[in-house]
Amino acid sequence: MLEGLRIVEIEALGPAPFACMMLADLGADVIVVHRKNGQPAPGMPERSLIDRGKRSIELDLKSADDVAALRKLVARSEVLVEGFRPGVMERLDLGPADLASVNPDLVFGRMTGWGQSGPRAETAGHDLNYIALSGAAWYASNPGEPPFTPPTLLGDIGGGALYLVAGILAGVMAARAGRGGTVVDAAIVDGSAHMMNLLMALKQTGGLSMARGQSLLDGPHWSRCYACADGGFISVQCLEPKFYAEFLARLGLGDEPDFASQFDKGAWPRQTALLAGVFAKEPRAHWEALFAGSDACVAPALDPFESAADPHMAARGVWQDIGGVRQAAPAPRFSTEPDKAPGDIPARGQHTAAVLAWLEAGR
Repeated sequence: MLEGLRIVEIEALGPAPFACMMLADLGADVIVVHRKNGQPAPGMPERSLIDRGKRSIELDLKSADDVAALRKLVARSEVLVEGFRPGVMERLDLGPADLASVNPDLVFGRMTGWGQSGPRAETAGHDLNYIALSGAAWYASNPGEPPFTPPTLLGDIGGGALYLVAGILAGVMAARAGRGGTVVDAAIVDGSAHMMNLLMALKQTGGLSMARGQSLLDGPHWSRCYACADGGFISVQCLEPKFYAEFLARLGLGDEPDFASQFDKGAWPRQTALLAGVFAKEPRAHWEALFAGSDACVAPALDPFESAADPHMAARGVWQDIGGVRQAAPAPRFSTEPDKAPGDIPARGQHTAAVLAWLEAGR
């Protein structure tokens, strides 16, 4: 879908390379600039999954010749993506103003946690810090427990990478319409706060409370995960009354007075404790079989390897093993395009010679 879009990615961590992986999955030609003779970040592999589908070149951005090559590459691309602290690219003479001289239509994508401005802009932080400050982590755990979210998903990926992708595509559309280039200031605090608007809409109707455990999605017995007898977990979220009724019927609790009031906040703690006792009596497979094919809004909580074996996930081919690497297939899908297999994972610098020769030839 993005064939013909060329993107230059400056090596970074987390959300910026993830955003570029998604754009590569969608067909963009992403050329990632790895540090010359550099090593992967601690804990990251030599060939990183999030570089799949990209071309890799190695440049030293403190070398005049390599910077000249990068500027040539930018002149022949529509997007540049970087994930440094504010000011780093400017100190390398590669900031938006510098590169506008070689490509006035360039979409300059900037990915940070705190944003390009504000009191925290120059300070360090990580995913959990950003979503804690934005309010996005507030409802992330059961009442009485400290907020805790799946690492990177809500902040780096949801509030960061996906907003960067949206900003880049909007910028490209504007540039192609003749409106010139733009700088995309994608900040995790902004994106994760923006995602809260769906919950804030519930506040307008009283469905969201600032007190944890008192809102429709973070307090009820019908909106949480329960432990099973074998140590597995099962998720329940039957919000609508008809789905709640189906849930109780499957459990044989449809006529139990203890569960008659679905929305009585005062009853939620006792109802939760009762359901915890019910689910603890049988292994997860029992509950999966009991609720299979129903509208009770129940599903097992699986790790990625268990998920791959689930019939629904397997039927859609969501999880794949390619070259010994477990990875999720590109998303979303399109009616006009065949499902796309994940691209190859390049070695660092694998395409340096070919890309530099192409730039030198001027084609």
